[in-house]
Amino acid sequence: MGFMMESGLGFMMESGLVDERVRKTEPEDVVFRVLYCGVDHTDLHFMRSDTRITNYPLVPGHEVVGEVIELGSEVKKLKEGEMVGVGCYGRPTQGGFSSAMVVHQKFVVKIPKELAPEQAAPLLCAGVTAYSPLKQLIGSNRPLKGGILGLGGVGHLGVLIAKAMGHHVTVISSTNKKRDEALEHLGADAFLVSSNGAEMEAATGTLDYILDTVPAMHPLQAYLSLLKVEGKIFIVGISPKPLEFDASGLILGKKTLSGSFIGNMEETQEILEFWVEKGLKTMVEVVKMDYVNKAFERIERNDVRYRFVVNVAGSNLE
Repeated sequence: MGFMMESGLGFMMESGLVDERVRKTEPEDVVFRVLYCGVDHTDLHFMRSDTRITNYPLVPGHEVVGEVIELGSEVKKLKEGEMVGVGCYGRPTQGGFSSAMVVHQKFVVKIPKELAPEQAAPLLCAGVTAYSPLKQLIGSNRPLKGGILGLGGVGHLGVLIAKAMGHHVTVISSTNKKRDEALEHLGADAFLVSSNGAEMEAATGTLDYILDTVPAMHPLQAYLSLLKVEGKIFIVGISPKPLEFDASGLILGKKTLSGSFIGNMEETQEILEFWVEKGLKTMVEVVKMDYVNKAFERIERNDVRYRFVVNVAGSNLE
């Protein structure tokens, strides 16, 4: 049983329950009961078919944590009763807003015993999305100064990861609204308001990298100017419209503009273990399935600190 979204012409129109039975268990399959599932801005893109690849009816959810209830005959790395996670995998119409899932074992990660399942869920997409590009900077022979552009689900995890890696972290936001949260709650070192010309000018050439997490149209030119020589911008937010910049902003200073899409399975397991090792805490708001439409409305308004997680097992899916 899953929670279905039906859309047309790019707008969510209806929601309800769909009786989508899990497939027959194959030798390398893992069957698990879904406990928690994160709510991602990408789910909103798919619900509205912003990327024009959605098939309806759609069961969203790709930050899924659950308990193993059945194993295929060739699965040796897991046991029944263990806690597992699945990130961006599978048929796009059948996600974690469901009572159970069947997944090939190569797409399953183990959730460390020290990590609460609702804490783990956002790491399976948002967390590894921030971790994968920042991992490239491990081993630098000098202290790094980084910028985190956007303080949402991915952004707040980016701040925590970069700080745990020992970086000097500046949060970049369009308004002053999240300054106290960034500095006091997340431990950022500085806060930069991108709409403040004086602040932006003073920060010119001060950053080694920027992790761009903004999932909406925004100009890149001003952010390129914040980079040092050979600085990098990692784009991980999916904008539904093209991003624009002047090529001279890259050429002058040998700067790099690159993208990073989620992460591989090894990195997904790594971020879970990194969270435990560093004693980090995901900032989540746990809700039931009957609140999920409201949650998506609040995500659109950027009204969540900083990630919704659905208590699927505790919701009524009948």
